[in-house]
Amino acid sequence: MLRAEINELLTQTGPGTPMGEMFRQYWLPAMLAEELPDNDCPPVRVKLLSERMVAFRDSEGRYGLIDEFCAHRGASLWFGRNEGSGLRCPYHGWKYDVTGQAIEVPSEPENSTFCSHVKLTAYPLIKIGDLLWTYMGDPQKQPPLPEYEFATVPADQTYTSKRWQECNWLQAFEGGIDSSHVSFLHSGGLKTDPLFKGAKGNQYNMADLKPYFEVADAEGGLFVGARRNAEADTYYWRITPWVMPCFTMVPPRGDHPVHGHFWIPIDDENCWTYSFDYHPVRPLSTDEVQAMRDGHGVHSENIPGTFRPMANKDNDYLIDREAQRRGDTYSGVKGIAMQDASLQESMGPIVDRSKEMLVSADTGIIKARQKLKKATEALRDKGITPPGVDPAHHRVRSAAVVLPRDASFVEACRDDLSVREGVRQSSV
Repeated sequence: MLRAEINELLTQTGPGTPMGEMFRQYWLPAMLAEELPDNDCPPVRVKLLSERMVAFRDSEGRYGLIDEFCAHRGASLWFGRNEGSGLRCPYHGWKYDVTGQAIEVPSEPENSTFCSHVKLTAYPLIKIGDLLWTYMGDPQKQPPLPEYEFATVPADQTYTSKRWQECNWLQAFEGGIDSSHVSFLHSGGLKTDPLFKGAKGNQYNMADLKPYFEVADAEGGLFVGARRNAEADTYYWRITPWVMPCFTMVPPRGDHPVHGHFWIPIDDENCWTYSFDYHPVRPLSTDEVQAMRDGHGVHSENIPGTFRPMANKDNDYLIDREAQRRGDTYSGVKGIAMQDASLQESMGPIVDRSKEMLVSADTGIIKARQKLKKATEALRDKGITPPGVDPAHHRVRSAAVVLPRDASFVEACRDDLSVREGVRQSSV
């Protein structure tokens, strides 16, 4: 169980909250780059950490992320005209550049200096890989740009999607570091999902339903190791890295692409789940990319024109009780991403952790909460920069390996858990 005040500390991310201030120390995914495909394309609403903003791409291709509401009378700039190197409010014509600076107020005299005194809150917006990233903290403390491998490999080796998840970021993230549910909830997907099936490790997952967990500290977060029996005198280890505050990687399967997630708070009751697949040493195949677009692996099939999944709480996630009875899917919900989301959302917008009963398989979740709490309090009380800000902390990999029973996964897999250019992932 978790005391109510600690649960509140870890789940509240709006302006001025301790956890909100910690999120504002990092570069965070703000949107997919494809959402702003062209210069002067329509602006896009963006809500992060309970702040409402609009993003736009100006006539020179510069990206802007600014307060949604015009400084004049508060009209939404989502209705704005994106033209002539700025976003113009259609109400009275006030115009802003990508820094939030007002550059035209048509009603003012030509020699007026009024514009220079009008500036909306604005955050940097930078394209790296398939994503546009923002930093919402103190500009004087802006860290170096992120260096996650999935975002820095060649474009044909990576794919990223996005979906809206209707619950607090923490319960979504906690599912991302929980390997014990795979043998149950995702058992059908291990046999049939085109991005999972066929790996030798799947057999170990299904043969041993009682994994033993070991958690190792890392500079940027944790490595969560789940150990299962393999052949005589060996163990099968699935090792999940977590980089603070909300980056996780799924241990790989065979030569399939490597999966992972970011869990980014929209507000306290909703989050964006960014899901990626990449391969360190080869392009993704046409079939693999199509499977991702079709909602296989860690991705979802979304309602056209939106990022809301087709299977959602309003239609009971299209649960198929007959498929559940037959064992085609363990829960009756189709797709690995929505199997996770359905149960995480079923807990309510913010789960009451004072009622939970944790077991040894929850060691990773317990350690992660402790590290989040410690880092949040250290930032709040002493101004100490949290782990995961340094780009050196981003250069991690997940791994799936078979080791001798007397081997320490941390020592034996030290190289496997680090990015090595030109070397494939360690996988079974």
